Amino acid sequence: MSKKLKTTQQSRRGFLKGVGAAAAAVGASATPVQAVAAITEPKKRYGMLIDTRRCVGCHACSVSCRSENNVPEGKHRSWVEYTEKGTFPNATLHFLPRLCNQCSDPQCVSVCPTNATHIRDDGIITVDADVCIGCKYCIHACPYDARFLNPETGAVDKCDFCLDRLEQGKEPACVATCFNRARIFGDLNDPDSTISRMVASNAVSVLRPGMGTLPNVFYIGLDYADEHDIRFPRQYIRVTTHRDENIRR
Repeated sequence: MSKKLKTTQQSRRGFLKGVGAAAAAVGASATPVQAVAAITEPKKRYGMLIDTRRCVGCHACSVSCRSENNVPEGKHRSWVEYTEKGTFPNATLHFLPRLCNQCSDPQCVSVCPTNATHIRDDGIITVDADVCIGCKYCIHACPYDARFLNPETGAVDKCDFCLDRLEQGKEPACVATCFNRARIFGDLNDPDSTISRMVASNAVSVLRPGMGTLPNVFYIGLDYADEHDIRFPRQYIRVTTHRDENIRR
């Protein structure tokens, strides 16, 4: 048997094994077409796009997040920073919505000693409150200060894109309540999704790209400045975080 023929047969057997495994995963009644689709269709990768040009700093997102997820008083899964910059009459005010960046290469996952923090197949990073021991390693590892220790559960908490709502086919609460449609949520792996088209057709940025975490929260019109930004020497800059603790920028 020629080497080329042998390789072809092995590849064919491997493909058929994959189809068989996929058929078992999607159900015994799955057709070959459904099984092939199961192994060729890309996984979902949920993300969010925030157009800061449309954000008016109304905090509807923060309030709906607290209500939807029973966030304790004084803690936040989602919040909005206010950045005042410049001197009169050339002063500006910018709004920067913040949340967990659902990174593709998250530092919080690698430091968790109990594997309570993990990445789902759809890219959402979750925390299993029953497994979390509250060691706070992930809180310190997160470059975006998106986590907090829930005083009611003793476990770490954070944004998970409102998983309960996603399972019901709904958008995250912050997206649904944004009256100016500054937030867009969807599957980044679907080229026809609204978020994919918007990311492809606009100049987008992520927070702290130098950390190498590959965030899946993107921004349009991002103005990321603080009091120590060397790009604005001797210029007045003030950042109000609206959180219970200072943000490490």
